[in-house]
Amino acid sequence: MKAFRLDELEAERAANEGAYLQFLRERNMSVGLYALNAGEHDPQKPHNQDEVYFVVSGRASVSVGQETTEVARGSVVYVPAGVSHKFHHISEDLRVLVVFSPPES
Repeated sequence: MKAFRLDELEAERAANEGAYLQFLRERNMSVGLYALNAGEHDPQKPHNQDEVYFVVSGRASVSVGQETTEVARGSVVYVPAGVSHKFHHISEDLRVLVVFSPPES
């Protein structure tokens, strides 16, 4: 079993001074914690993998292709491989679990 605590992952991510911390990588998927602070710009580019975002905390809008919706704690968003996507109008510090399938390369 592999088990993780969100507070420990957030501390590790912050200590590494990065917006993204991959904490699990397996044959068919990888999982990470993505953090954007209120007012920050999301620099993401389309990925070669399908993604699922689970919003742990915060508030923002997210655009996937031509569609936009508001997200907050508990929101789940699917992003198909190759589709442009960005979080924006981040009004509260955003913490998001990200699942890539296959694993992010």
